[in-house]
Amino acid sequence: MESPNWRWVWILSGIVFFFIPVCSGQQLSADFYNTSCSNLTNIVSSRVDSILASDIGLAASLLRLHFHDCFVRGCDGSVLLNGTNGTSVEKDALPNLSLRGFAEIDLIKADVEAACPGVVSCADIVALTAEVATSKVGNVSWQVLLGRRDGVMSVALEAVAALPIPTLTFDQLVQAFGVVGLDTKDMVVLSAAHTIGRTQCANVIPRVWNFNNVFNTSDPSINSTFVDFMKSVCPSTSPISFIALDSTSDTFDTQFYTNVLALKGVLASDAELIKNPLGLQTINDILSNGTFAADFGASMVKMGNIQVLTGTQGEIRKICAQIN
Repeated sequence: MESPNWRWVWILSGIVFFFIPVCSGQQLSADFYNTSCSNLTNIVSSRVDSILASDIGLAASLLRLHFHDCFVRGCDGSVLLNGTNGTSVEKDALPNLSLRGFAEIDLIKADVEAACPGVVSCADIVALTAEVATSKVGNVSWQVLLGRRDGVMSVALEAVAALPIPTLTFDQLVQAFGVVGLDTKDMVVLSAAHTIGRTQCANVIPRVWNFNNVFNTSDPSINSTFVDFMKSVCPSTSPISFIALDSTSDTFDTQFYTNVLALKGVLASDAELIKNPLGLQTINDILSNGTFAADFGASMVKMGNIQVLTGTQGEIRKICAQIN
């Protein structure tokens, strides 16, 4: 999954713990739109086909949008909102500046509105699009539970506080995911979303050129041959260039885990997954038991239930970037 350019110190107190979502989802169901918008999945699938035909990399972007939506205020479409009167919203926050897919979600929303006006929330479109896009680039799918409604609040500082960054240790990653109700296995499983997409070289340069702020020193935990490869792709003077997160970056598969085990994780947080015995055991179990698709799907369903708005809460936005 595409990763942004992170340049601040992650805060694991204060604001983060103030916004603790509660996992729910009891009112979500796979057949929520069976009567009101029965062709919803086909509408989304058709548009995603054309989107990925133009840019296969957008599969990672559309999956990442769902992550970044759910980790802040829950899965309520708040990441899509534009600011008004100079207000700074989630998409303005540094961790979200490299997000892509907003225009594509708008296209999908327009298709859905044409068929089922005022029925399907933007939050549900983001969730469903993430699954559809993922399934089209790999043999991984899950039953998307629907019935979310859209939030009317979006705050940049909440995104800064809540979103995990690529320099976290294993324990910090566990804590960041735990804040939103996801456990250690969920964290290890969902980290494999990095099997698709790219990240800016700014996230790599410190590991391979200036490790621990020592000039021309590399992270000793990286495979030495892979260090040379990363240096060739990410010269120290090219922070805005991009590097693939996985050697099969357009295919959703288990290669990410294989790379991490071979000390070829691109991000520092990827390498952390095997520095803890529980993380290492989780990866080995997934690979030996062949449960990656099922495990990823189960964790995505769990993530999609974070603090959802249902019933009469929130609204059904007509335009995803603005409240009604």
